[in-house]
Amino acid sequence: MIRIGRYLPETRAEGPGKRFAIWVQGCELHCPGCFATELQPRTGGVLVPVSGLIERIEAVKTGICGVTFLGGEPFLQASALTRIANAAHGMGLSVLCFTGYTMEWLLKNGDADQKALLGAVDLLIDGPYREELRSFRRPLVGSENQRFRYLTERITPEEIQAYRNSIECRIGPDGVLQLNGMGDFTMLAERLRSAAKEVL
Repeated sequence: MIRIGRYLPETRAEGPGKRFAIWVQGCELHCPGCFATELQPRTGGVLVPVSGLIERIEAVKTGICGVTFLGGEPFLQASALTRIANAAHGMGLSVLCFTGYTMEWLLKNGDADQKALLGAVDLLIDGPYREELRSFRRPLVGSENQRFRYLTERITPEEIQAYRNSIECRIGPDGVLQLNGMGDFTMLAERLRSAAKEVL
């Protein structure tokens, strides 16, 4: 089982190409300014079978190029995500993973499961979000300290350099607006509020 906040079968806002994105539930870092605070509690979200997520990836594999792990903190559920990453590789898909830890910390202090996940990731984007270093000038990251660790050749620096940040908006059947991607969410929220007032 794995505890997740949500997943998207297809998104273009969480890495190069069209990707299957999984937001895991739970994070102990509590970075000041975190824009995903709802994903911090380890008891939130929903428990789902790992096999079920793999089946959902399998169902869309011909339309995507990879899988992205976000959070929350993926390395708190390393064993489950390693299974998903290995299955994704078996389908010919790449694996991108965000983490608030640094790669050095994981190599020195990580347990066997965390090191196994590290070995199953193609591109690791590491480092905590630091509000005082906030910047959207680079793709996919929100603060200047975060780094791109190309661990295999499945995702290349050229792909990331060509990538442009974007924010996706979806309105669910329950009327709830969901946002994902990278960019200035505060500015977007203000524009959405203004648009809603004009409509009303």
